[in-house]
Amino acid sequence: MSNDARAASRIDFEKVEASPPFHDLKKRHRAFVWPLTGAFLVWYFAYVLLASYAPDFMATPVWGNINIGLLLGLGQFVTTFAITTWYVSFANRRLDPLAAEIRADLEAQEGVAR
Repeated sequence: MSNDARAASRIDFEKVEASPPFHDLKKRHRAFVWPLTGAFLVWYFAYVLLASYAPDFMATPVWGNINIGLLLGLGQFVTTFAITTWYVSFANRRLDPLAAEIRADLEAQEGVAR
């Protein structure tokens, strides 16, 4: 067994998982991800249901050959990129610093265990 494997085996990961910083990290992540996931799924299924049950509405012309269905469909892509950008910004500001603290603590424990 290598030194790294022995050091890692000495770290109590269950204790780390039960620690307040880890709980805070999970809480922050879930508080951002679950509401946004729910909102996006509602938006997505609304689009699918409109396409299925309101084809006349979706075919309403807006400008030339561009109709409401096309705009809403493109809006799905725009929304996906916007959510991704928002999440990356959120993670950089609110999650990564806390994860770095947890990682530093684990690396310190690993150094002591060697």
